[in-house]
Amino acid sequence: MASQRYVQPDWFTRRVFNPFVALLTRLGISVYGSRVLAVRGRTSGEWRTTPINLLVHDHERYLVAPRGVTQWVRNIRVSSEGELRVGRRTEPIHVAEVSDDEKPAVLRAYLHRWKFEVGQFFQGVGPDASEQELRRIAPDYPVFRILPKR
Repeated sequence: MASQRYVQPDWFTRRVFNPFVALLTRLGISVYGSRVLAVRGRTSGEWRTTPINLLVHDHERYLVAPRGVTQWVRNIRVSSEGELRVGRRTEPIHVAEVSDDEKPAVLRAYLHRWKFEVGQFFQGVGPDASEQELRRIAPDYPVFRILPKR
């Protein structure tokens, strides 16, 4: 069975950090690769937005959920599509979920880039962890490959 791990954001993250990063991104300022991910709600159909860190690894782009099975993960699993936004630029995307076997290299690259921001959510595992450690935690971290434009 797939992991249902979810780490709820604390007050500071919910009320200060995420809104600040989202505001900057909406203004067209990408903070270290940040984007606003917009995904339609799986039941409401309404657009839902959240700031994310877009990872480019081996010439492919990925969305990683450091907090686990968040609402955006649940929504994008249903639709396999959404939008990446920076300022007025909107990029429609299609995604495919990455298998646990493919995740270690992506998780390592993600941690190399953003450990300072998200390392606390990775159960003590860092970018220099062994392949075995990364495989052990892989089921807890949904990863989506952004597919080439159709």
